[in-house]
Amino acid sequence: MLKYKIIIAGAKDVGKSSLIARLCDNIFKEDMKATIGVDFKRKSITVKGPHKDISLDLNIWDFAGEEKYRTLFPAYANGASAAFILFDTTNKESLDDIDNWVRIIDGNAHSNIVKQIIATKIDLKSVREVSKKDATEFCQKYDWFTEITSTSSKTGENVEEAFLFVVKKIIKRNLQICKTCGDVFNKKLKNCQYCGAKVEIEVSPI
Repeated sequence: MLKYKIIIAGAKDVGKSSLIARLCDNIFKEDMKATIGVDFKRKSITVKGPHKDISLDLNIWDFAGEEKYRTLFPAYANGASAAFILFDTTNKESLDDIDNWVRIIDGNAHSNIVKQIIATKIDLKSVREVSKKDATEFCQKYDWFTEITSTSSKTGENVEEAFLFVVKKIIKRNLQICKTCGDVFNKKLKNCQYCGAKVEIEVSPI
């Protein structure tokens, strides 16, 4: 099983723990307790490719959004393959706070890390403070930004899709498939780690 580390960032109460609980346990609690320091979950995801299915074991790290816990974040950002950066559509300040999280990630994570902006609580339309248009305009200053994934942990809308979207990016950035034996291995290697065949042309697994 290929293992990858994902970190979940965002201001207090944006719904980080709820997003993870919906993905990993398919549950939602209105009275979800705030994370104290750091929490951890594991989730296996399989992506269908044209050559073979690819299974990844995701180690998902959830960080408390309160200022007093942010000193923990840089150490855990190191070695992460992807970062989810959340904002709450009912809280404009949480969108502004994205800049702080991006700065910490860029300063401590690998340059190849996949970063994805996630909008939460889209089911709460009557109290929304941030439109998708406004959020998109805010995030266009990041040269890595492509799109925002809008989610609701309460209804489950787009939660699994958000992780699949990022997992596919991880695969494309980190893995290749051997044309000889068909196994998937690290792009950095010049020879297949399973059959020893030399990489003549890099082939994406998906």
